[in-house]
Parts: sequence; C-alpha cells; structure tokens
Amino acid sequence: MKSLEELAAIRDRMKSRVVLREGSGETRVVVGMATCGIAAGARPVLNAFVEEVAKENLTDHVTVTQTGCIGICQYEPVVEVFEAGKEKVTYVKMTAEKAKRVVEEHLKGGKPVSEYTIGNN
Repeated sequence: MKSLEELAAIRDRMKSRVVLREGSGETRVVVGMATCGIAAGARPVLNAFVEEVAKENLTDHVTVTQTGCIGICQYEPVVEVFEAGKEKVTYVKMTAEKAKRVVEEHLKGGKPVSEYTIGNN
C-alpha cells in the first residue's frame, strides 16, 4: 500500500500530464478496451495505432491510450480521436487495417475517414 504522500505525488504528476495534454494541442487516440471491445478485436486495433503512430514519427503530438467502456458495445471496437479545437471523431467497427488508414489520412493528413465514423455505420 502506498503512503498518503506517495499517492499525493502521483496525483500531482498525473494532473500536470492532463493539463499538458489539454493545453498543448495534442491529439489523443482513445481505444475502448472494456470486455466488449476486447472480445470484438480491440487489442489488435490498439496495437496497430501504437505501431503506426511510432512508424510515422507522430509520437510528439499523438498520444494513443485505452479506456474502459465507451457505451456503444454494438459498434465495438470503438476508437475516439480528440483534437484541440475540433469535435471528437468516433470510429466504429475498427480493425487493424482501418487503424492504419486512420493514421495516414486523419492523424497525418488531417482529414477524418468519414466512412468509418459512427454516423456512417
């Protein structure tokens, strides 16, 4: 068990990271990794995003993370892309191949792949 001081230090470190993310204009890619997402194939999707972002040298401004349930299980695997000053883009029924295209066209090129978004499925 951690001491109260250790927990406070962890909290402070994490707060500063959140502030940096929100204020720095970074792009966050969030992959739903709850049981439903994993069962639908979210793990290879997460791995593809991590690998492609690294391969394309986007790690300075793109962060790939995971979260629990996003709440739309029928559309899993679900990926949300958050960009400063823009509306969130929700990609659904993702695969590793689709993730590669999203990295190329959206994260690198700045144009969301609309055919993979929730409004088109």
